[in-house]
Amino acid sequence: EVQLVESGGGLVQPGGSLRLSCAASGFTVGSSDMSWVRQAPGEGPEWVSTITSGGGRTLYAGSVKGRFTISRDNAKNTLYLQMNSLKPEDTAVYYCATRLKGSPSRGQGTQVTVSS
Repeated sequence: EVQLVESGGGLVQPGGSLRLSCAASGFTVGSSDMSWVRQAPGEGPEWVSTITSGGGRTLYAGSVKGRFTISRDNAKNTLYLQMNSLKPEDTAVYYCATRLKGSPSRGQGTQVTVSS
């Protein structure tokens, strides 16, 4: 059974940092493209970042490029999102997501709130 469990969210002041984790089971993170997606209250999902399978090419939305870094640890089977220079507009529930054999999978999400 595929399972994705996010953690690491919380309340942080503008300019602060957080690192999100996504522990995967039922598959290996290195064998699938893995993404972070966020959803702010009252808005639709917004793609944030992807790390590709194998070679691990990284892609970022323009709104987070230069501030966020996606990575994975194959030994721990875990995906990460390092978020620096956080802004109030980064406030959202963050989900890790993947697609396996054509079927999308997503975790339960972790809340990130950026506020003074």
